[in-house]
Amino acid sequence: MNAALPTTTATTPVLRRASPLFHCSLTTKSPVFRLSGVRFGSGVNRRLLRISATSQSTSAAINVAATSIPSEMKAWVYGEYGGVDVLKLESNIAVPEMKEDQVLIKVVAAALNPVDAKRRQGKFKATDSPLPTVPGYDVAGVVVKVGSAVKDFKEGDEVYADVSEKALEGPKQFGSLAEYTAVEEKLLALKPKNIDFAQAAGLPLAIETADEGLVRTEFSAGKSILVLNGAGGVGSLVIQLAKQVYGASKVAATASTEKLELVRSLGADLVIDYTKENIEDLPDKFDVVFDAIGMCDKAVKVIKEGGKVVALTGAVTPPGFRFVVTSNGEVLKKLNPYIESGKVKPVVDPKGPFPFSQVADAFSYLETNHATGKVVVYPIP
Repeated sequence: MNAALPTTTATTPVLRRASPLFHCSLTTKSPVFRLSGVRFGSGVNRRLLRISATSQSTSAAINVAATSIPSEMKAWVYGEYGGVDVLKLESNIAVPEMKEDQVLIKVVAAALNPVDAKRRQGKFKATDSPLPTVPGYDVAGVVVKVGSAVKDFKEGDEVYADVSEKALEGPKQFGSLAEYTAVEEKLLALKPKNIDFAQAAGLPLAIETADEGLVRTEFSAGKSILVLNGAGGVGSLVIQLAKQVYGASKVAATASTEKLELVRSLGADLVIDYTKENIEDLPDKFDVVFDAIGMCDKAVKVIKEGGKVVALTGAVTPPGFRFVVTSNGEVLKKLNPYIESGKVKPVVDPKGPFPFSQVADAFSYLETNHATGKVVVYPIP
């Protein structure tokens, strides 16, 4: 982040280096970035915390040493919109002070979504929170402090969430790609016990998008669905939710040749190699098409009379429609039993997880549009 930052106003908080609280001959403490106009706690919370998790892939304990809540943290920041090169790793960002309805989370893992890249590129700057930005929607971590109005969570709880209630309307200026983030209680759920933090971080925004899309299309038992981009972050979860939660009679999904077996293993009854087959040539029509790739013009041609098409990206062709997901911890709580029973599984891209120092590389990979499942950042120190 450039040293020359815009001056602050009362209505547009910006990150800046804090002024010294007093004059002293000792000046060894590094400066801390803080939001002007937004209060931050000072000093250090001395309550100790131990974080542990069991990886399902290695069965090894992940231990983070007992620590206290500092006044500053490491975080990825951008002070202008643009490409991956605007991302900077800073080590002196002020830990955000939480509101009474929030908890402070020690972030263990985070994940990237296409909306993260579009936000950084300035695609919805008119409704974005003020720059500079600590990006990131998805988080998994441990509660280290709770607000006075929080009722259902306590220090030490392992949680996960999409930290911004509205993805495009004033998303959090302090996101999840940092050591700490503050999140409203209503957006949180306890982390499923059978998955690790990296797997949990890849779920919130994608699984909430998948579920809300199915709800909006009035999907229900006995209906059929075609999922376009079945190996993607959202598509891989639509397949599983449609089959395991909503009782689909038939699930079809598109994928590239090398990902067909993955899509089949997630529960697709019919897998379609989009490099060789055209969905318009399929003999059957579907009650719902979930377009997670941007082919709405073709999707509307393969629905039954009265069928519905939800399009997450690209141009929308009637009767197709688009929505922007609303983060909701109740959705995660509703789906937790399906995750803990193993009926719904997180899919983490095999090129990851990316270490915290390589967030820029993770963004570059995400933006190739060839990721399988979710691009995860882990561990976060």
